[in-house]
Amino acid sequence: MGLNENRKIQELKDKILPDRSKEIEEICGKAISYEVEWDTFDTFDALNFLDNISCHRLNMALRSICNDEMGKQAVRDGLKLIKLRNSKDNKVELSLSNGVLEMTNDYVQKSYSSDNAICAFLMEKL
Repeated sequence: MGLNENRKIQELKDKILPDRSKEIEEICGKAISYEVEWDTFDTFDALNFLDNISCHRLNMALRSICNDEMGKQAVRDGLKLIKLRNSKDNKVELSLSNGVLEMTNDYVQKSYSSDNAICAFLMEKL
């Protein structure tokens, strides 16, 4: 990785991901941290789309789920951590186990779960 990629990773770690975690706290009443498999993000394009493809879409889904106290409580109880992984083969996958939401997307090819798909998945699993 070069300087641009390293700068983007630092921005994501220092600013973007903490801000998104705080946004989740505003939505459901509990901050939920992100864990990123950085070694799967080996291009600037992949890093550049991480926020929009995963964080923004997840937060939009959470807004739909958390429109009442029951939804907020389900998210607070059911989500402990969000793991993000980049795929290089158009793989798109969501899983939830032991409170860990794993989101796999192809950030370069822009293959990802929509906020509606994330919402439907979480509504079924929480």
